[in-house]
Amino acid sequence: MQVFEKLITVSQDDLDELNHVNNVRYVQWTQDIAKEHWLQYATEEILKDFFWVLLNHHIEYKSPAILNDVIKLKTYVIKTEGVTSTRIVEMYHNKTNKLLVKSKTHWCLISSKTLRPTRINSEIANL
Repeated sequence: MQVFEKLITVSQDDLDELNHVNNVRYVQWTQDIAKEHWLQYATEEILKDFFWVLLNHHIEYKSPAILNDVIKLKTYVIKTEGVTSTRIVEMYHNKTNKLLVKSKTHWCLISSKTLRPTRINSEIANL
């Protein structure tokens, strides 16, 4: 299983009226790291021929993050089947390693040519 990681430092723009990271921001970070992971490994030809659309998103909020916290985001794919892929994103407080958020998202691979779902081939599955 290929794990992709990055660090984010919480800024003032990430906070809600309770002065912790807004739930919508976690959703955005979940989408952002999925895209970054895809772009890191997909070839130019694959990027030209295919793209992903989000089918559904389940997120569990475990603990809040506040201004200047450094958050470690980790993502990996746990299942690829037919035209869909299931991805996990976990966010940890970098200093304490406490789990803040865990999400499970289902994505569908789309052909750029037909704009229809397309079977995930072994080359894409192995990325």
